[in-house]
Amino acid sequence: METSIQHVFNPTQTRTKTGISLWKRFIHWADEQEENRFGWTAFAITGHGCVFTIVTTMVILLTGNHFIFWPFAIGAMTTCLIANLAAMPTRITIPVFFFSLLVDLAIIGICIGNGFTTRGM
Repeated sequence: METSIQHVFNPTQTRTKTGISLWKRFIHWADEQEENRFGWTAFAITGHGCVFTIVTTMVILLTGNHFIFWPFAIGAMTTCLIANLAAMPTRITIPVFFFSLLVDLAIIGICIGNGFTTRGM
């Protein structure tokens, strides 16, 4: 009588992540936005000039008017404006725009953390 032992082999498949990093996907998306370049330029300049910088300066004024925040608020608007007026590609202008928004949000957060006051007015 012949006895056989049958081994069951279940190979496990391990997937290694070979995907593209989040930054490279963002830059690739920004490259694809080149056809919408004028829209991004208009949105960045109008959004900063009419909304984000105005809100940031009002928060600075209402929270004590500390001088240290003014150069950062002006610098955030200026970097976005210079990048757009220099006709840089969207792979540069879109990250600059989002970085300047991040600076504005950080200023707003720090100012609100300090608290509102009416002494600066």
